[in-house]
Amino acid sequence: MASENTSTTDTEGTASHGAEGTATHGEASHGEGMAPASGEMHTSTEAAGHGGGEAGFPPFDSSTFPSQLVWLAITFGLFYYLMSKVVLPRIAQTLEQRHDRIASDLAEAERLKGETDEAIASYEQSLAEARQRANDIAKTTRERVQQSIDAERAEAEAGLAERAAEAEKHIAEVKAKALGEVDAIATDTAEALISALGGGKVTKAELSKAVSEARG
Repeated sequence: MASENTSTTDTEGTASHGAEGTATHGEASHGEGMAPASGEMHTSTEAAGHGGGEAGFPPFDSSTFPSQLVWLAITFGLFYYLMSKVVLPRIAQTLEQRHDRIASDLAEAERLKGETDEAIASYEQSLAEARQRANDIAKTTRERVQQSIDAERAEAEAGLAERAAEAEKHIAEVKAKALGEVDAIATDTAEALISALGGGKVTKAELSKAVSEARG
């Protein structure tokens, strides 16, 4: 134990002496020791820089993989939660609304198409009925006009026949009157001729009979 204490004391003394000597030497040569210290610091900095360069990109550092995996799991979980609870429901709602709107538009278009077809069918039926009524009216009008024409023609023909009968009657009367006057003139003429020729006396009755037989 005594030798160990002695050795320890000697060592401490030597260290103290060395430290004092070093300090004294450092103070004595302060100006001369600055340059080597700066050089050593620069060398240490370069060594540290080279050491950092050899470490590589931090995410590729295998010592940080566990923490990176933890944060990756947390980020993926948050992303999955946001996608499943916020984004995807909104997208699904938007798609459903769009699908419902498209279905509604298609139904409305189908309804309008049906109404259009019904309107076209009704228009065609009305047009056919109007054409039929027009044909009926034209036919009725033609029949009425034809009946009117026939009636007027019959009336005109009846009038003409009546006038022709009256004319024939008048002509017969004129003819009969003229013939009667001719007979009288012939009778008078014959009587005058007989008297002038001295053929004797002849009655008018005999002369009229003779003229009638001659006119035969």
